[in-house]
Amino acid sequence: MGLPRALTPPPPLLPLLLLLLLLLLRPPAARGNCTFPPVVPNAQPILGDRDSFPENITVTYKCNEGFVKVPGKSDSVICLDSKWSQVAEFCNRSCDVPTRLLFATLKKSFSQQNYFPEGSVVEYECRPGYRRDYSLSEKLTCLKNFKWSKPDEFCKKKSCPNPGGLRHGHVTIPNDILFGSSISFSCNVGYRLVGAISSYCVLADNSVEWSDPLPECQEIFCPDPPEISNGLIYDPQKTYVYLQSVKYKCKIGFTLIGENSIYCTVKDDQGEWSGPPPECRGSQTSTVTPGFQKSTTANVPGTKATSAPQKTTTAHVPAKQSSAVPRATSTPKGRGTPGSGASTITTGLVAGTVIVILIIIKIFWHYGKSGTCMCNIDSLVCDASYHGLADLSEEELRRKCTQVCRIFLVS
Repeated sequence: MGLPRALTPPPPLLPLLLLLLLLLLRPPAARGNCTFPPVVPNAQPILGDRDSFPENITVTYKCNEGFVKVPGKSDSVICLDSKWSQVAEFCNRSCDVPTRLLFATLKKSFSQQNYFPEGSVVEYECRPGYRRDYSLSEKLTCLKNFKWSKPDEFCKKKSCPNPGGLRHGHVTIPNDILFGSSISFSCNVGYRLVGAISSYCVLADNSVEWSDPLPECQEIFCPDPPEISNGLIYDPQKTYVYLQSVKYKCKIGFTLIGENSIYCTVKDDQGEWSGPPPECRGSQTSTVTPGFQKSTTANVPGTKATSAPQKTTTAHVPAKQSSAVPRATSTPKGRGTPGSGASTITTGLVAGTVIVILIIIKIFWHYGKSGTCMCNIDSLVCDASYHGLADLSEEELRRKCTQVCRIFLVS
């Protein structure tokens, strides 16, 4: 038998224990960290301020401008065992949200969609207040340049009923009577508008109608015309309307001052008269002697003869006898003699001169002053205008005038 083989010593356990301890004490991040997220076509990762990617972290991507996420495809990656999960290309070119139209809206099947690749087709339906024009297409297409095709006006506004006419007024239609339009109302002069001044074509269930009914034009009345003192109105009426006039007249003995008529006018939808009414004023007449008696007026040189509203007779009274001054007459050729005509004229002049001298002497003899005396033959009432009688009392004046009249009337 040979000598027994020497035994191999066992490996040292201490280094293994140290290695195991180091593995156990190693931080988890250090064990499963991922590198920078992978590149995805037409997209960028949303990282913020992160610079490390530990185990199980998720990174989401955002499509570049002009690209849209394809519905149903994932847009994120996960770090697993120090590796990123697989991700397919999910960003693609697309038209923007379909054009918003005033007269139509997208059908519900397209309203929630945001991805419209080239060739996509969307459909519209008319908004309330519009009706479908079937001669035009209600579809839009995403073109190669990723722009939507130009829409036709395939929905037309509905029309409100004809508003009709306004009695004593006007209906103004600026453009038309289609949905959304407005009309206005006004009344003729002399009428007041009661109701809405305008109306709009608005929705009513599935149709359109006017928001307000036609107003009413009510006639405007003026107040009762003003009355005037000592006057009255020709043919008065119960009511007075625009441009209707009233005419005034005065009672007997009064004069109308101002315009003889006024008319009804309108201001701020209220009736009023065009101006103030006229006035009736009494006539200013002088005091006259009562009655209409025949009177005689004697004229004395140097005074102004007084006038009276009675029928008068002027008498030139001589001292004893009243005679007329003879007129000069012409003698036809071949008849009479020139001497006889001249003698007649001379005699008349002498007689007239004597009469005048006698009258003057009597007046100065009785009163010492000149004047005019008008006496009423029937009542012996006298009115003197010369200065010599101005300061006498009424009774004395009547007596003296009566005396003078009696002197003048002696035949």
